[in-house]
Amino acid sequence: MVNVVLQRDECTVIFKNVPADICDNCGEYYLNEDVTGKIMAGAEESVKKGAEVEILKFAA
Repeated sequence: MVNVVLQRDECTVIFKNVPADICDNCGEYYLNEDVTGKIMAGAEESVKKGAEVEILKFAA
């Protein structure tokens, strides 16, 4: 599980406990297509409602 931080203009959205594949060598994480789609949709909703900073628990 990882935390994902996205920023657009003045809006910052943090998703907590996101399932990811994590590289044992460098620690970089990779999200699958389904998880990425959910995060992008959630972030777009935060931008639309004018959030400046929003912290969300990822819902699978």
